[in-house]
Amino acid sequence: MITHKIMLRPEEVKDFVAAAGRSSYDIDIYYNRYVVDAKSILGVLGLDLRKVLTVAINGYDPEFESYIAKFAIAS
Repeated sequence: MITHKIMLRPEEVKDFVAAAGRSSYDIDIYYNRYVVDAKSILGVLGLDLRKVLTVAINGYDPEFESYIAKFAIAS
């Protein structure tokens, strides 16, 4: 499992969910104890987008990795 810390703005959620939906493996996004499927637009919008979110990827796709890098924060 690969994890990334990201920040999303509400206007970026639709494209993020579409990119996650193109993958064949599970991708979860969570904040504290709230875990949602990253392929669910309602689930992602239900998270507090003002906070740092963690994306857990259960596979590897170089295309998605390069896409998610633009949302990464310095840790």
